[in-house]
Order: sequence, then structure tokens, then C-alpha cells
Amino acid sequence: MKSLVAVDGSEESENALAYAADIVEAMDGSITVVHAVDPTAHDEGGSEPTVSLWDEDQRLVLESVEEAEQRGLDLTHDAAAFADELGHDVEIELLYGNPITEIANYAETEGFDAIFVGHRGRSERAGLMVGSVAKSLVERATVPVTVVR
Repeated sequence: MKSLVAVDGSEESENALAYAADIVEAMDGSITVVHAVDPTAHDEGGSEPTVSLWDEDQRLVLESVEEAEQRGLDLTHDAAAFADELGHDVEIELLYGNPITEIANYAETEGFDAIFVGHRGRSERAGLMVGSVAKSLVERATVPVTVVR
């Protein structure tokens, strides 16, 4: 089983990696950890749901391509170290662009059997404002997507 795990540095993406490692171990498969570098904006506010548009605005941070790429490298290397602690070797890959599009396309073109992704459980209102990568991947991907909290 060839599995793809999308990471964003959250506890939920770490949970997705741990879950995927258990599945892959049972099926003698492989894991590739990916992060989509999208320098437009990212959330710096933690996992607590926001309660207002002002909260949302304060949590979004614009960054350069170089900063986004370095953050992506740090995230994927941290994920690889975590997988190593779990006793698994993983491949890492940075993708560039919209996470939903890039992860779904990469999974399809590279022949992955499954995608594992964490879900932060934001409030419904926050999900409507900033979207949900996990939800959108479920709708867009051509391979099964497992969402882990």
C-alpha cells in the first residue's frame, strides 16, 4: 500500500501520520509525507476555534516563498523524525501551490493508494471562512482519504 500523508505541523497531522504508520505496517506499504508550499497565507493562531473575523485576521500571516519553503522543509523533516520514532522510514516531498489541488493531483499522478490527513475540528463558521483542506481533499481526491483528528 502506497500512502501519502499531508502534514501542516498540527497535532492532528501528527495523529494522521501515526495512524497511517499503523496501517502501512500491517500492509507492508510505504509512506510519503507531503506539505504544500503556498506562500499566500498561513494560520499562526493554534488549534482553538476563532470567534470573530478580527480573530481570523490576526491569525493569518503573509509570508514569502522562501519562508514558506523553509517552513515546509521544517515540517516535513519533523514529520520524518516522528515517523522514525515510530519505526518507519518515509519519503518527503514539497509540493507548490494550493494544498487541495496539489495534494490530490500528486496522489493521482504518483499512483498512491490512500491519503491520510489531519483535521483540526474548527467551528463550522471558521470552516466556512477559511475552508477545510481535509474536507476539500475528500471531495477532490480520486483515491480514498482518511481524515484523522
